[in-house]
Amino acid sequence: MTDYQAVLFDLDGTLLDTLSDIAGAVNRALGKNGFPGHSIDVCRSFVGDGARTLITRALPEDAATDETIDRCLADFRQDYALNWHLTTRPYPQIPELLDQLSGRGVRFSILSNKPHEFTVKCVEKFLFAWPFEVVFGQREHVPLKPDPSSALEIAHLMDVPPAALLFVGDSPVDMKTAVNAGMDAVGAGWGFTGTKALAARHSGAIVKSPLEILEWI
Repeated sequence: MTDYQAVLFDLDGTLLDTLSDIAGAVNRALGKNGFPGHSIDVCRSFVGDGARTLITRALPEDAATDETIDRCLADFRQDYALNWHLTTRPYPQIPELLDQLSGRGVRFSILSNKPHEFTVKCVEKFLFAWPFEVVFGQREHVPLKPDPSSALEIAHLMDVPPAALLFVGDSPVDMKTAVNAGMDAVGAGWGFTGTKALAARHSGAIVKSPLEILEWI
């Protein structure tokens, strides 16, 4: 466990609790188009596979045509652009974790399926105090997680072998990304998926609190 040279973090549900702001923007976009909204707990299950999939899951199944998805997605993006920061905050212990990693000279980066512009905005506002080397969100013409392309690109940019980069995320998508990229993964049990649901789809390590990550470095 002392062989890891760097950490690759997911963002939503791992470093930042963004769920309320995401759910609010989803529900306002749905309401604008005449569709019912969802509770935060229901929205939790929609997140993790990119904005288009988020909106597709939020729409009634019989209404999820390409045209309707496009319209609601545009409304969601417009709303979220104004309201992405209202309640979003780092999870408890995340500042302490990043302080400890920085103090030990451990390098770290971020890979998210959140649209790249919003990923960057969130990092600049809420995580500006720490030296993330690479920050990637969903970029045009680049496959989303669990495709390993972006994870491997980050490893290359950091000049760290994939096997020496520890992937920390809260979803099965993150765990599968790590496997696909040849990286070890640790599940963030405090995140959107939750320890029990994550354990049902990830046979590897899961930690209940951020500071437990330090035991792996």
